[in-house]
Amino acid sequence: MSMENARLTLTVTELNQAVKDALESNPFFADLCVRGELSNYKIYPSGHHYFTLKDQNSSLRCVMFRGSAQHLRFRPENGMKVSVFGSVRVYPRDGAYQLYATAIMPEGAGDLQVAFEQLKRKLDEEGLFDPAHKKPLPHFPGRIALITSSAGAAVHDMIRIFGRRWPMAELVLLPVRVQGTEAPAEIAGAIRYANEFRVADLIITGRGGGSLEDLWAFNDERVARAIYHSQLPVISAVGHEPDVTISDYVADRRASTPSNAAEIAVPDQRAMQDELRAMEARLAAPVEAMLKRCRQHLENLGKKRVLSDSEAFVDLRRMELDRQSERLSSAYRRILLEKKGLVAKEAAALDAMSPMKVLARGYAVATDHAGTVVRSVEQLTAGEHLLLRLQDGQASCVVEEWNHAGTVI
Repeated sequence: MSMENARLTLTVTELNQAVKDALESNPFFADLCVRGELSNYKIYPSGHHYFTLKDQNSSLRCVMFRGSAQHLRFRPENGMKVSVFGSVRVYPRDGAYQLYATAIMPEGAGDLQVAFEQLKRKLDEEGLFDPAHKKPLPHFPGRIALITSSAGAAVHDMIRIFGRRWPMAELVLLPVRVQGTEAPAEIAGAIRYANEFRVADLIITGRGGGSLEDLWAFNDERVARAIYHSQLPVISAVGHEPDVTISDYVADRRASTPSNAAEIAVPDQRAMQDELRAMEARLAAPVEAMLKRCRQHLENLGKKRVLSDSEAFVDLRRMELDRQSERLSSAYRRILLEKKGLVAKEAAALDAMSPMKVLARGYAVATDHAGTVVRSVEQLTAGEHLLLRLQDGQASCVVEEWNHAGTVI
């Protein structure tokens, strides 16, 4: 086609603008839902989200501006199957069309369920669900903080159960909204307030049952982290038995319902009374047995003659004393006789060895002037004076001569 035959000549800008106007004027492109897989998902510092939506054969550039992105309740991830709502427009500067997204919905599970699983996985990896971090509940809490709506049925159910089970506990109500966009900040703030001012020994936070949307405040990351950092033990009581929230995983104890939380928090006074009575019976039994033994012993003592006839007791002891004295005297005499016999035996032995016995047989003992017994002729000198001891006296003599035959002259 020659330039002369062309019907219209446009600049690039004019053409891009014309295509843009044509697309935007067509209602077909104004409100679309496009299914595909997310890829190249990026969040810029401006808060805008840029990504590509693709299927097996094609891809589509998409953008979600900050105003729409802040309403996302889950974190879009590459590879996620989604449905994207928005409109197709042309960006005149590049001459390229793209989908301007206003909402993203995961396929299969809803966006809230996806958000729940994502946050659960994230906090679990950080250790917020670790059982080692969970604190024990006080056995007999004096004050209990209830962080819930003041207008809901949950708080009234808990108050009624506390009054029946353990009326001694003091309840402190910290009223918060439990539903809506403001609820997570209020719940987290109340938990921090209870810890900062130590308003109670135990915290119960929760609400009655509802849809996942209704319970979403207790799936908020701010609430989960406030529970995790709480120095006071926390019982999470959200919904009914099947309902499970992120708060349930983080809390020190999970209750299936608010009423169940009240039952967990305090003991049953009637059960305690029964237990105290049983303990009293267990303690009284050995005391009564001991008293019975003491009474029996006292009765036995009362029957003894010593208490009914004191003189008989003295007479009995006197007789025992006489018997013991006689036994001691007999033993003394026996021992004395034994010792006398032993002394006589030893004296006879000594007498048999006495030198006097030898002298009585005709022998004499010679001693020199110093009193030394002369045992050998080698000790003698001529003219030496000796003293002879005989059986019946002594005699003095002078040595004149001697020999080795044993006879002194």
